[in-house]
Amino acid sequence: MIVSSNPFGRRKYSRIVSLVPSQTELLFDLGLEMEVVGITKFCIHPYKWFREKQRIGGTKNINFQKLHELSPDLIIANKEENVKEQVELLAEKYDVYISDVNNLEEAVSMINDIGNLTGRSEKASRLSLYILEEFEKLVNIVSVKREITAIYFIWKDPWMVAASHTFINEMMKYAGLKNVFDHLERYPEISMAEVNQENPELILLSIEPYPFKEKHKTEIKRIFPGTKIEIVDGEMFSWYGSRLLKSIKYFHSFLKGH
Repeated sequence: MIVSSNPFGRRKYSRIVSLVPSQTELLFDLGLEMEVVGITKFCIHPYKWFREKQRIGGTKNINFQKLHELSPDLIIANKEENVKEQVELLAEKYDVYISDVNNLEEAVSMINDIGNLTGRSEKASRLSLYILEEFEKLVNIVSVKREITAIYFIWKDPWMVAASHTFINEMMKYAGLKNVFDHLERYPEISMAEVNQENPELILLSIEPYPFKEKHKTEIKRIFPGTKIEIVDGEMFSWYGSRLLKSIKYFHSFLKGH
């Protein structure tokens, strides 16, 4: 079945599989060492779990045999990161919590949902309140600064950016950035001519999901010599679990440098 807000707390889950890297890290920070039995190959935080927990394939190519062998009683999934058809198959046999996170409010709601599901509601509530308070401080800093126009690249060949209705777009605002492609939906393909037309002050190259490196920065610098180009930590802009605790510090530092 699909777990919704209605059955929260109706049972205690003791064998959890997470299909979402950022939510795997959240499960760790909520103290669910014994309960989590499976993760994906992209669940790299914490490294201890990445090394020791059973991996059941990728976020979009689940190894069903390995997952079934774990006999989970709860699966943690995400609308964007996982394949709908795969999740629907799992939901025929297991309880599945599916998050859909596109902004800070939904991230906090997800944290509280998972806290309620796993018997860690008090810890999740404290975490959520702290995140909200600290992000409000970022809002106050951004409010007295001039917004910097920016583009956030997530992929190459084809070139793709984060646009509206994405968690990345939301986080860019807390970093004092105005996304010049926020009139487009989700993750559109764009051309260098479109970048030139928007004339951003700053181009961000994320180290994930595409592993942008210095050579790519040099490549784009040749095309736009007058534009500032930076490589940024994609986890800080796109992970919506307890990683937000680190994002707060990252954005404070980012704002000081801009």
